[in-house]
Amino acid sequence: MRAMTRLAANLTFLWPERPFLERFAAARAAGFSAVEVLFPYEVSDAVLVELVTAHELQMVLINAPAGDWAAGERGLAALDGRQTEFRQGFLKALATAEALDVPQIHVMAGLCSADDAKAREVYLSNLAWAADQAYAAGRGITIEPLNGRDVPGYFLNTMPLGEAIAREVAHPALRLQFDFYHQQILHGDVTRSLERAIDVVGHVQIAGVPDRHEPSTGELAHDRLLARLDQLGYNGWVGCEYKPSGPRTEDGLAWAKPYFNS
Repeated sequence: MRAMTRLAANLTFLWPERPFLERFAAARAAGFSAVEVLFPYEVSDAVLVELVTAHELQMVLINAPAGDWAAGERGLAALDGRQTEFRQGFLKALATAEALDVPQIHVMAGLCSADDAKAREVYLSNLAWAADQAYAAGRGITIEPLNGRDVPGYFLNTMPLGEAIAREVAHPALRLQFDFYHQQILHGDVTRSLERAIDVVGHVQIAGVPDRHEPSTGELAHDRLLARLDQLGYNGWVGCEYKPSGPRTEDGLAWAKPYFNS
């Protein structure tokens, strides 16, 4: 049985050896039909539209602006006092999503304690508002639990918390972003966790553990995990959000070739 998995190249991570605008052509040449980008806002929407159109690509995920990234901020959605900035940033992301026909926007929570009741209140309010805006525009939003080794102090710091919040907000436009890499570092037991959460999962990402290189490296059996994802009926995209281990991204793409021919 052929794989059903649909891979999307994360152009923030892949082809770091090339200028950003050249990565679209590289992704298509490698066999990808879809891409995702963390923050596409340094390039005009018109240029991005031209690139995805010229290379017959679909942009499947972007992040909403996440505060001052260079200063260490990692999102605004749970930060009290930053609600106006969050909402302005989200509307900017939504405009880009509409221009590029991006189906989902990842909303980052920010750095604050997961036990902070006010932060949770702000987070839920902002998520409900953003989900309403996205739904009205025919888009969706995702939330993603991140491990504390890579992002210490992140509010959404466990998969059970992410799943609980997705179920509590209970909005048709809000889905969970399930990253195999973060889940393995956070909790292990990736397969069972995926099975429990699959009804609220809207996007999946993958990388090898522990070094975040190609999925074929490290301790995760990526082929079995992707096969289980197919068995569970997931029909979304799988973002390849990893750091190439060699000087050329293409040199590490052998693991992906079977999925390009599915």
